[in-house]
Amino acid sequence: MKRVFLISIVFILSFAPIRAQHIIPLPVSLIKGQDRNNFHLNAETIIEVSDTALNRSANYLKTYLNTYYSIRPIASLAIKDLSSRNSIVLNRLAQVFPNEDQYTLSVTKNNIQISAATEEGIFYGVQTLIQMLPVDKLSSELEIQSAEILDYPRFAYRGMHLDVSRHFFPIDIVKRYIDYLALHKMNYFHWHLTDDHGWRIQIKKYPRLTEIGAWRNGTIVGLYPGTGNDKKRYGGFYTQEEIKEVIKYASERYINIIPEIEMPGHSMALLAAYPEFGTAPGKPTEVAQTWGIFNKFNNVLQPSEKTFNFMQDILTEVIDLFPSPYIHIGGDECSKIWWKQSQVSQGIMKANGLKNETALQSYFIHKIQEFVNSKGKTIIGWDEIMDGGLAPNSVVMSWRGEQGGIKAAQLKHRVIMTPENSLYFNHAQFLKDDSLTAAKYLPLEVVYNYDPVPSVLTKEESKYIWGAQANLWTEYISNGAKVDYMLFPRIDALSELLWTPKSSKNFQSFKVRLSTQLKRYDLLQIKYSNRYR
Repeated sequence: MKRVFLISIVFILSFAPIRAQHIIPLPVSLIKGQDRNNFHLNAETIIEVSDTALNRSANYLKTYLNTYYSIRPIASLAIKDLSSRNSIVLNRLAQVFPNEDQYTLSVTKNNIQISAATEEGIFYGVQTLIQMLPVDKLSSELEIQSAEILDYPRFAYRGMHLDVSRHFFPIDIVKRYIDYLALHKMNYFHWHLTDDHGWRIQIKKYPRLTEIGAWRNGTIVGLYPGTGNDKKRYGGFYTQEEIKEVIKYASERYINIIPEIEMPGHSMALLAAYPEFGTAPGKPTEVAQTWGIFNKFNNVLQPSEKTFNFMQDILTEVIDLFPSPYIHIGGDECSKIWWKQSQVSQGIMKANGLKNETALQSYFIHKIQEFVNSKGKTIIGWDEIMDGGLAPNSVVMSWRGEQGGIKAAQLKHRVIMTPENSLYFNHAQFLKDDSLTAAKYLPLEVVYNYDPVPSVLTKEESKYIWGAQANLWTEYISNGAKVDYMLFPRIDALSELLWTPKSSKNFQSFKVRLSTQLKRYDLLQIKYSNRYR
């Protein structure tokens, strides 16, 4: 293993850093070869794999070439000759690298070779190859620049979030979203399935969650607090079979889906269906029709044993459905005034020796965490799960700035950075945006220049920064075209801050490479703002 590591270091040092003119995120190292050694990809090209586990990557590449270039390369189940002409070779190595997702990509006149120790590494190499394909001269033969690339990610967690509660998106849009993540070498999709505004996942034991909780009787018009209400019934949900279909689709792209089931706050949709689990069971509620409701309406679960049994039933179905080792349980913006006003909640606090409602929230999170752990899973929660004491074996997603993440890292908990002022893609891209957005400003450069590792952390503490993700909340996003508009090209900036070595990042270089990327988005029919042209 030491010998492999030393070889890797020598290999890295042998690469002179140069600007990669097309690839986002920027590879760790790239050497451009001579044009006379460029590879020509056509219908006679053979895609060869070292073992059948790499067929997913081979089929992904074949589908991409056929869909966007009408080229159908020939498939082969085994590598015949590494030096053979006109072949793309996907070769899994029997080696161990310091970064398990490391890959190399070599483009010569005879062939293209992508080598890695893992299936994921091969897939990331395929994504880089896709970005080396021409986008301005489409033909039956594609010329690919001769090059030698060594690459691996800076962070292990590279994620994007999608809120489907405030606005619901059918699975074809969700799949397309997953394709966007794959193109940018991301490996986690945070699926925000429940909130005040709609319950979007079928739970067979409790059908009213989707019969009632998945539908609202109107939505505010315009920017919060709105200029009125459209009075239109709105909603939708995913059946468990549809969920399985999306999980399979994501797994074929080496993306892990983390489902989020919000608790104890943000539960109006749940309480509309099952009011008996709230702090005021005699006062029926309805699915929220407006945004930003934390104290105005009662949306908080009663922290009773009856509620815990109910949530355990729900989580059991979710855990059985999702192979992810992580379950996101929310934990944010829990309005504690409803616990203060509830005699039952106050009695629970007294019986358990809890001094205040903050301690009661910690009690709630600990109970849920113990159950999730008993199922072999780990909880992720927004940084409010730290209030009153952090549950052991939990991962903190820091959104209220970085302080929660800093504290968690110092307590030796894994952290996913997602601060609102740097990584909330529902905020406007321009001071005067082309479309209705949340009333904050997040330009491309701010996203690009964000560093998930706070400078106040020691080297040892920094190891607990697992990575980062951007969030797409959908109050003002109701269709796939608007999803594209808000996502692109900020997802490119996100991918580079998560993948590329910090020392290699340069916003001016990024903008040059982005000009080619935008042409690729035209090819993929992605709707982004004309201001970037």
